[in-house]
Amino acid sequence: MDKKWLYLIVLSLIWGTSFILIKKGLVGLTQIQLGSLRTVLTAIILFSVGLPTLKQIKKHQWKWIAISALVGTFFPAYLFAFAQKHIDSAVASILNSLTPLATAVLGYWAFSIYTTRRQMLGVFIGLLGSTMLILAGAHINPHQNHWYGILVLVASVGYALNVNILKKHLNDISPLAIATGNFVVIVIPALLILIGTGYFSEVWTMPKVQVSTGYIAILALFGTALAKILFNKMIQISSAVFASSVTYTMPIVSVLWGIFDGERFGWYQGISALIVLFGVYLANQSKASKESQK
Repeated sequence: MDKKWLYLIVLSLIWGTSFILIKKGLVGLTQIQLGSLRTVLTAIILFSVGLPTLKQIKKHQWKWIAISALVGTFFPAYLFAFAQKHIDSAVASILNSLTPLATAVLGYWAFSIYTTRRQMLGVFIGLLGSTMLILAGAHINPHQNHWYGILVLVASVGYALNVNILKKHLNDISPLAIATGNFVVIVIPALLILIGTGYFSEVWTMPKVQVSTGYIAILALFGTALAKILFNKMIQISSAVFASSVTYTMPIVSVLWGIFDGERFGWYQGISALIVLFGVYLANQSKASKESQK
């Protein structure tokens, strides 16, 4: 099996499970606490093995490391936490599948990578499917505010920008060095925010905070630290759009977890999800064929 496909399968399993871990983490943690704790715990894990690799990062590359850290890790950690306080984990994962589409569009607008009419058609179909999915979720779960799904779309754009940055400006640095450098940039702000939330006093006295911390520790180890290293490596051995396509294989895992956890997922949501994935497929197929010719 080609290595890039192995990475795709493993990341689909890891990130597909991340959404249910966020959901469980929000039982005892606030959205701000979850996003900050996830970042701090991941930093501790990465620093334990990755600090020696920082010497690979040249001075002029730290600018891109910092931007990558903010748009690809720091802000999405909070955006997903706020979104999943109001929408199901399966819906969040499906909306996140727009990342490959956003990767292709941003590649054209910000990085001068050619975009075809087929890709632009995929953009509109994907956005249509996303709107339908949000409206369908609002109908089947009227107690949830599905407009928070827009936060997932914003995070997806951040992921897309990050993928293009990694491919164009940081492709010669080891995946571990990139991941470690990212958290060097964001760990202090995250720690200060976490301290300000009162987390460190609550975790000693509130059992549900302790249980939620356990879920986020698992998320930090596998869903962030290990996954970022694997993802950075996959970007280096494949195209940017292929790497980002993990976001439309992992919904299979996340939907199964959601159903297992009692989430309601209706047929209209299923149709909307297929429209989203079809839009992404159009963008990815066109882009992938172009890159394969290079």
